[in-house]
Amino acid sequence: MNELSSKIRQFVVSNFLFGKDTGFTDGDSFLDQGIVDSTGVMELVAFVEKEFGFRVQDSELTPENLDSIAALVAFIEQKRPSGASIT
Repeated sequence: MNELSSKIRQFVVSNFLFGKDTGFTDGDSFLDQGIVDSTGVMELVAFVEKEFGFRVQDSELTPENLDSIAALVAFIEQKRPSGASIT
């Protein structure tokens, strides 16, 4: 697991699973697994914007970008300026 996926997992576990990692995989759907609901998606977006320093556009609010750790990692890596480190 890389640093980016670890950071996202830590946020999800702390904010949506009350600190208890249920063993979900990076590819598991947040919505299908009942980890994040529609309100939680907005919390996730706020976290991404604050933590990684870019704005998520309305057109980017899709499951392909936000519905799993793996999807978020790919989305963040695509949006982040090349060479930018994880803070």
